[in-house]
This record gives sequence, structure tokens and C-alpha cells, in this order.
Amino acid sequence: MNKDKQEQAESSHDEMIAEGKVETIVDAPLDTGLSELEAALAEATVDLDKHKDALLRQQAEVQNSRTRAAREIDKARKFALDAFMKELLPVYDTFARGLEAENVSPEGLREGSELTLKMFSKALEKFGLEAINPEGEVFNPDLHEAVGMVPMEGFDSGGIIEVIQKGYKLNDRLIRAAMVIVAQ
Repeated sequence: MNKDKQEQAESSHDEMIAEGKVETIVDAPLDTGLSELEAALAEATVDLDKHKDALLRQQAEVQNSRTRAAREIDKARKFALDAFMKELLPVYDTFARGLEAENVSPEGLREGSELTLKMFSKALEKFGLEAINPEGEVFNPDLHEAVGMVPMEGFDSGGIIEVIQKGYKLNDRLIRAAMVIVAQ
């Protein structure tokens, strides 16, 4: 019975095709779906090209920024001491003139040396150098280096008796600890 139903369905389908009520698969317009897909593909390709171009431009900009930054860092390294050297040159000139002077009394030589040292200290302070002279203070291992301990009456244990060499900070960062003798 199934065979009879299948034959009836095929004959009625054939009749409908003959009357133009149903299109066959072969007769269906495939071009409409295909052209829509091709248009969508073309649009996606254009969009992809735009994104690729934008990405390449961003990558180029990042590379240019890195190159500029590297060049600026290199320039900063080369000229970092420029201002510092300009401050030290007058000190150097004063020191050189003092050495060239003839018939200078010991008092004059001492006075010139003190003035030159004062100029030098001001130049160093201008750039953030601060002396650490802890005489009479309590020993601080973060700022001081004990080179000896001596039993001493009149001083508390851990008090600094003598400063052998001053320490220095540059912009609040220790660059050399003060060398001290500490009371035992």
C-alpha cells in the first residue's frame, strides 16, 4: 500500500509542476541566494581590509612611539649632567685661578680655598646633595657605618663619638653612609 501512495504523490506532484503551481529544484532561482551571499562576502572583505589597515596603522604608531621614547631616553642620558656641569665650571675656574696666583700668603690661600669650597657646596646642594654629619647623635645603621666602638664615659651606649667621614644623601636617597666611631 505504501507503494500506491508514493505513486499517487509523484503523479500529483508532476501534475502540479505541469500546471505551474510548483517549481522544480532545477527551475528555482539559485542566483538570488548566491548573489546575496556574494554581496555579504564582499562587504565582510571590505570590512576586514579596513580593520587590517587600522591594525597596521596602530602597530606603526606604537613602533614610532617606542622609537621616539628610546631616542628621548638616549638624549636624556647624554645631557643629564649638562646643568650640573654648568654649575661646577665656575668652581673649577676659581680653583684654577687660585693655583695660578703667585705670592699668595697662607691666609689668602686658605681664604680662597674656603670660598671655593663654599661655591662647590652650594652647587652640590642646588642639585639635592645633603651632607650627613651625625656627631652627637644616636647610631642609625641606615645612615651610619660604625668603623669602631670605644668605651667612653659621658656618652650613652650607641651614641656617636666621632665622625671619621661625612655621609651624603642625594634627593633623600643615601649615596654614602657616614663613617663613625660609636660609644660602647
